[in-house]
Amino acid sequence: MSIVLNKVAEPYAEALLDLAKTNDSLKETTTDVNIVSQFLANSSDLKKFLGNPLITREAKKSVVKDILGEQIGASTLKFLLLLVDRGRIEVLEGITQKFLELSYKQESIEIAKITSSIQLSAQQQKEIAEKLKVITGAKQIKLALKVDPQLIGGFTIEIGSKMIDTSIRGQLRQISALLGA
Repeated sequence: MSIVLNKVAEPYAEALLDLAKTNDSLKETTTDVNIVSQFLANSSDLKKFLGNPLITREAKKSVVKDILGEQIGASTLKFLLLLVDRGRIEVLEGITQKFLELSYKQESIEIAKITSSIQLSAQQQKEIAEKLKVITGAKQIKLALKVDPQLIGGFTIEIGSKMIDTSIRGQLRQISALLGA
């Protein structure tokens, strides 16, 4: 996420977190934001639609209500509609990421974004999570998994500001840099 988007997303994520803590609904709001995040991750059409400045706010509100209204709580839905009104719905993905990061920090949960060349088995996921707990000192690790066959083999892990790259593509890139190609 770019620095500019992060600067816009962070205050909204913090405001939603404060609202959830005030209403004693942090767990429910976190579940809601996870649902929204999954919708965005699985639907590039939805992201394009919400980010399109030519589509009216009313149309965006209608789609948000239709798609998410039944699946998320009223206060989270109200927050999404507020983002539409303020013209900030296009940074929803950044807001959801930042909110989840802040929410999990409250619970001493770290998010590890893992991109692998193949689907990781449950056992592999468990082993990686256990190793990351030791490295970070977090009580719990939440894995955000993605498959990218272009890695050729191996995986990358992004946790906080740290990046671990064990992929073959990353190793080839290092060799290429060393050879000055």
